[in-house]
Amino acid sequence: MNDTPPESNDDSLEQNPSREVVSQEVQNTHIGALVPESVATGVFTTGAVVLNGPHEFIIDFLLRMSKPQQVAARVVLPPAVVPRFIAALRENVKNYTDRFGNPAMPGTPAHPLCPPATAEAHQQQQQQPQPQGSAQELYEQLKIKDTELGGAYANAVMIGHTATEFLFDFITTFFPRSVVSSRVYMSAPNVPRLLESLTHSFDQFQRKLAAGQQPPPPSQQKPLDDLL
Repeated sequence: MNDTPPESNDDSLEQNPSREVVSQEVQNTHIGALVPESVATGVFTTGAVVLNGPHEFIIDFLLRMSKPQQVAARVVLPPAVVPRFIAALRENVKNYTDRFGNPAMPGTPAHPLCPPATAEAHQQQQQQPQPQGSAQELYEQLKIKDTELGGAYANAVMIGHTATEFLFDFITTFFPRSVVSSRVYMSAPNVPRLLESLTHSFDQFQRKLAAGQQPPPPSQQKPLDDLL
């Protein structure tokens, strides 16, 4: 009788197909993405703050119509998605403008009978530099639910619009099916400012990368992207 234990076979994983590790590249489309019931209603927002870190962009969509002001939705995007989001949003704003005209910013007199003095006063107010504090100071005034702290990750965005609002469906295109992780509505006049904010933030991110620097922590960033 041979009491010597059998030698282990290092190739057992390769010889046993049931134990093989399978690696495969998959591509999934965001067309026809599943919309969970908890997301389908969406949230209405009146502005947004865009912050960037070394590995992600954070978009906090705000609701500032009542006290306390709050973060209605937080979306987390990888840097590679941001330029595509900017391009798609720019195209949607162009299509909106071609059909409905330039979206008037809040407070901008758009009626032809509006007194010229009112328009001139508003223009002077817009040209005056606005004092800006840190993001930490801004968020001390905002309420954010514990469930929103982690945000909703997305690697694709679908954009639609009517004459008065824009719709943003933020999507995860994971296998086996794409899912809408967050649905956000924003009034049309605020969208050009969102586009400007995203463009500014991404340009800043690229300059930091070109200089070999890491973007500052979100708590130290200036809330240049605050939408009212």
